[in-house]
Amino acid sequence: MSPSRRLRLRLAVQNGIFVLLVLVLAALLAVLAREYRAQWDLTGGGRNTLSAASLEVVSKLHGPVIVTAYATPQDARLGDLRKHIRDFVTRYQRAKPDIRLEFIDPRAQPKAAAQAGVQVNGEMVVEHGERSERLSNLSELEFTNLLIRLSRPEQRLIMSLEGHGERSLVSGANHDLGDFGKQLTTKGMKVATLNLAIAPEVPENVAVLVIASPQADLLPNEVDKLVRYVERGGSLLWLLDQEPLRGLEPLAERMGLVLSPGVVVDPDAIERGGRPVMSVAAPGAYGAHPISAAMRLNSLFPFARAIATNPIDGWSATPLIDVAPRGWLETDDLSGRIVFDEGRDAPGPVTIAVALERLRDERTQRVVVIGSGHFLANMYLGNGGNLDLGVNVINWLTGDDRLISIQPRSAPDVSLSLSRGWLLTIVAVFL
Repeated sequence: MSPSRRLRLRLAVQNGIFVLLVLVLAALLAVLAREYRAQWDLTGGGRNTLSAASLEVVSKLHGPVIVTAYATPQDARLGDLRKHIRDFVTRYQRAKPDIRLEFIDPRAQPKAAAQAGVQVNGEMVVEHGERSERLSNLSELEFTNLLIRLSRPEQRLIMSLEGHGERSLVSGANHDLGDFGKQLTTKGMKVATLNLAIAPEVPENVAVLVIASPQADLLPNEVDKLVRYVERGGSLLWLLDQEPLRGLEPLAERMGLVLSPGVVVDPDAIERGGRPVMSVAAPGAYGAHPISAAMRLNSLFPFARAIATNPIDGWSATPLIDVAPRGWLETDDLSGRIVFDEGRDAPGPVTIAVALERLRDERTQRVVVIGSGHFLANMYLGNGGNLDLGVNVINWLTGDDRLISIQPRSAPDVSLSLSRGWLLTIVAVFL
């Protein structure tokens, strides 16, 4: 065989091997692409991936979820609406494979859409267990909150005491708790008020009773009703501002609360640009408790007071929040110059919230006492982790421990606003 012929043969063999290797590599890549998927979200704020809070909610959701989307194949305004829905639900399916998505064309099957109560193209019916809800907005915040609501075994009734100037869960005034009440509603709870001057007792179906800073004295028979509620094992959230107990001393005594006079002064708040009476709980200030273990945000507690306990009658207490490590408990008037008076003021850190537990009639009774009614008020709820902490408190008090997490937040809208001058510059350069 001539050298040139051998060379051609060798090149042909090499080319054949190369082609074979390329085909094998392509086949392997195809198999890997089918079996394994990887995505990178490069958007601002991770808009195309689930937040850690949503992932935690999904991980605690037991049983399959069926999502039925009533959407036409094409929408005049949104185009391929089904693709938008599929891409959205896929984010949840990656974390929970037993989420099943089905499509029904409301034009082709109008009776099915009417029976489901569907009103807009693209509306979804989400089913879990024996419960279902409708959703028309492709929002992670709304979808995750919907899953939280469906995961609750029943709707929890949260009642706030009224009739004495308390902060209300249903009012929109700055000092009230109406925004917090709305958030509880989105989590599948029912919010209402309770006037013990009228009601014979605290209702049996109350999951949590909230006492938030009464401004007038309670009548003795009202206090007796509250004591009976606690004695029968009721869950309680007590928000205590630095002011008189308004006749609730017997309730505090039954739980072994030790309430020292004074307002917490936090010098670190001044360095953050705030007032010294605006105590901040940093991540290291939260106690080792299910309510606060996952807290990674600062929380703001205006005009906080110290909460201590001397547990009695089977109660066990766990500190939830310590603030002002460089501060103190100020006992003088706050209108003058605020300075630490050794021998009169107690140095920090100061415990301002505790969780109480005891066994009552073969079940665990839970109470949380927080020395600031301001922190859940409409004026301050949006600060840092205030909302997260408040919802965690309610979830723990209702016994829904598995729902305790950092609450999902909507991704910030990312938009680019350009002045007319910049627009003209872009047109001149690129067109």
